[in-house]
Amino acid sequence: MTAYIIAQIEVKDPEAYSRYTARTPDVIASFGGRFVVRGGDPEVLEGSLPGSRIVVIAFDDRATAQRFYHSPAYQEILPLRLAASTGVSCIVEGVE
Repeated sequence: MTAYIIAQIEVKDPEAYSRYTARTPDVIASFGGRFVVRGGDPEVLEGSLPGSRIVVIAFDDRATAQRFYHSPAYQEILPLRLAASTGVSCIVEGVE
């Protein structure tokens, strides 16, 4: 079942964050992942978002999404995002 990594991000340092976003596509692709949403300008219908940028990445299944997130390649670049932004992220399975 398709699984998604969903992140809601508030970028604090755009220049530093761009160093992170420049490196993520290749790592994501190496796990068969693809961006579904990568960016911003969300229209909030209810409540409030913890950030202005929303990212949704699709993977074949939860195990692959977990392997991507915990991979040495992603863990190497994750500190770039953590230093340049705040937010939340999760893995959630889709529906069939």
